[in-house]
Amino acid sequence: MTAPRQWQDEVLAGPGGAMTDEVGVITGPLTLRTTAGADGKVRFDIQYTDADEWYTLTGSPVAHGDPGTLHTAALRAVRAGGGAVAPAPDA
Repeated sequence: MTAPRQWQDEVLAGPGGAMTDEVGVITGPLTLRTTAGADGKVRFDIQYTDADEWYTLTGSPVAHGDPGTLHTAALRAVRAGGGAVAPAPDA
């Protein structure tokens, strides 16, 4: 079995931050982790940079799509803020 592929980057959330399932909007310096599962789903987790807790970016997971492209789209969305959510696979 192969390990899931992951992308992880730090990002400064724009005004209005990023929306999470667990705690609502988070803002400030964040870390976004995108994981491509063996089942084809792409999952987005986000945290305050250097925190222990990870949160689910609202809309995650998405059923399919290029995970690298989706990671880039999610970073753009979080930078823009406005309660950013997981990008659609055609993003």
